[in-house]
Amino acid sequence: MGSSVETLEFQAETRQLLRLVIHSIYSNKDIFLRELISNASDALDKLRLESLTDSDLAADTSDPHITLDVDQDARTLTVHDNGIGMSRDEIVELIGTIAKSGTAGLLEKLKDAQDAAAAQSLIGQFGVGFYSAFMVADKVTLRTRRAGTDAGTQWESDGEGTYELQAVDGLPVGTSVTLHIKPADSEDGLADYLSERKIRQIVKQYSDFIRWPIRMTTERTDSEGATTTGTETLNSMKALWARPRTEVTEEEYTEFYRQISHDWQPPAKTVHMRAEGTFEYEALLFVPSQAPFDLFSRDAKRGVQLYVKRVFIMDDCEALMPNYLRFVKGVVDTHDLSLNISREILQHDRQIRAVRRRLVKKVLGALKEVRTGDAEAYAKLWSQFGSVLKEGLLEDTDNTEALLGLVSAASTHDPERTTTLADYVERMKDGQEAIYYLTGETRATVENSPHLEAFRAKGYEVLILTDPVDEVWVEQVPAFDGHRFQSIAKGQVDLDEPADGNEEANAEKSRREQDFAALLAWLTTALAEQVKQVRLSSRLTTSAACLVGDAHDMTPTLEKMYRAMGQQVPPVKRTLELNPAHPLVVALRTAHEADAGDPALAEIAELVHGSALLAEGGELPDPARFTRLLTDRLTRAL
Repeated sequence: MGSSVETLEFQAETRQLLRLVIHSIYSNKDIFLRELISNASDALDKLRLESLTDSDLAADTSDPHITLDVDQDARTLTVHDNGIGMSRDEIVELIGTIAKSGTAGLLEKLKDAQDAAAAQSLIGQFGVGFYSAFMVADKVTLRTRRAGTDAGTQWESDGEGTYELQAVDGLPVGTSVTLHIKPADSEDGLADYLSERKIRQIVKQYSDFIRWPIRMTTERTDSEGATTTGTETLNSMKALWARPRTEVTEEEYTEFYRQISHDWQPPAKTVHMRAEGTFEYEALLFVPSQAPFDLFSRDAKRGVQLYVKRVFIMDDCEALMPNYLRFVKGVVDTHDLSLNISREILQHDRQIRAVRRRLVKKVLGALKEVRTGDAEAYAKLWSQFGSVLKEGLLEDTDNTEALLGLVSAASTHDPERTTTLADYVERMKDGQEAIYYLTGETRATVENSPHLEAFRAKGYEVLILTDPVDEVWVEQVPAFDGHRFQSIAKGQVDLDEPADGNEEANAEKSRREQDFAALLAWLTTALAEQVKQVRLSSRLTTSAACLVGDAHDMTPTLEKMYRAMGQQVPPVKRTLELNPAHPLVVALRTAHEADAGDPALAEIAELVHGSALLAEGGELPDPARFTRLLTDRLTRAL
């Protein structure tokens, strides 16, 4: 032994996390061994990589392995690896505190939400996985020595708030974690974790794909009563992605997905592919069945792991998967990249860009298979990831057509089911050239919009788009299947346009415009601060008025989004359209003809404009004034 024992306290958040791990996060206590083996495997990966990139490390990598030792008399189970090891400072950082990994913030969310999915997101970070040992152990002793150093360190704790650190001489490179196992207790979910059979079952279920051998000393008694002792490898060590698809069961795919994603729901779709030729690689990708809670978090990891010849390179390889497919989990194992490749080099590597293009097409193709093969399953999948996939319409112009084929949107055709763009086009009326849509904050707001009245009355289907990203992509994507996208709240949409040669209809339209010309001119002047123009509308059937933007104007919803992000945008004046057949508009024309100078007319004009603003879900610039004017008018009416 070296220096004297030093007693330290866990960080406050760590103590809370210990309690959560022991009592809340893991429903199955068998997980502890999976987590410890995973940590040991990571240590072996790191040693292998560091020894390849650091010629001065002088580490022995001839026989990397993980060993499980059971001592029935002492009731201990030891997980040992000859990996990278840890220094004293790394022990304090990784086990004594959780601030480094950002788990403290997740812990706070977990305490507030008490959400099982959020709890599972904590699993897989070194400290959290290590803490799982306290579910089954009264005391945990860790001994480690980092490669390239002579000093060893012993860490020991009972998980009650403090831990002891001590320098130890003569330790081999690597880490051993010794658990003083609690007695079996079926009521508390504690199995006999010193049983060889139980250990085998856990390793097979959770760690069979670990690339390093997991060894254990076993005893066998023959028929004559003679006992022999030997070392046995418990795992297959064959990477699942390297096996032919025909040799892998759905259960194995699901279990592997759970290992790399820590999601206990089975994946919605699996993509297993192998590329051979000038650049060889294997990929095993999964589309989750539900969105992770941090899907829209800026700091969320992409999830795709990069290996080179089975050597782990990085965990969240952004170069392999675009941001709009950040929910995809999986592994990509290449054969030709340099082992010491960096993130910066990856971003500019031609081969990596080629792999990325192929992976994206495969994932989009897999989503298309779900859409065409199981409409109900795809509807669930789209509800989870549709808003993220639509981001690709802004980012990935190479796959615009494939992404548009995946778009599923609510529409006026069916109050419950969504529709694809292809189905919308198939139902278009004869002579209809554009794909009509209307954006808004909610479906209810859009469905009650005055803009829909004439379209609904004449049987035109309109897409109902309520995701914030919808405000942007419909403006950037030119068309689908030759049909442009057109907002029914913008520009001139005249569904009653008279046919050429229809003199009677043309005459009626001209007469109506002439009758209302004076009122429209007066209103344009009276509301000059609020609107750019007042005109008659053919899109209204029951409402008195609505507000319409020009073809290239920013929508009110998009204005709100920019302001919510702290960006100042100039207010956009829009056009006020009036329904010439509405009694209020007819009465307003009559009153204006009788006395154009009546001050009450200006107040009524304000009320008409404010009503149109409210009808589309907008915000009044002066709600108190609008309420006072409305109250006064109602009082006079009574």
